[in-house]
Amino acid sequence: MSFQAYLDNIEDKTGLTPRQFIELATAKGFGPGTKSNEIVAWLDEDYGLGRGHAMALVYVITKGDKIDSKHVGTGTAHSDPSDTLWLDGKATKPAT
Repeated sequence: MSFQAYLDNIEDKTGLTPRQFIELATAKGFGPGTKSNEIVAWLDEDYGLGRGHAMALVYVITKGDKIDSKHVGTGTAHSDPSDTLWLDGKATKPAT
């Protein structure tokens, strides 16, 4: 599953976009420098997200929307079409 697919799946499960999770995390004081276990525990407790989905959100909460280009266009199951993740929800995502 691509990184973007993980984020889209989280939106399906919770009804919240990655951008909304970033805003919620910021309100809780989470951001760059926050230990992943703190964010994972919050996402599990409040939203029932498992570790894999939580770690995808940990990444965007602590590092932003850019991913390493080695994951772009490889044609594998984990390949993303762009090095920039779409955080504003599936309904507003531009066609690729």
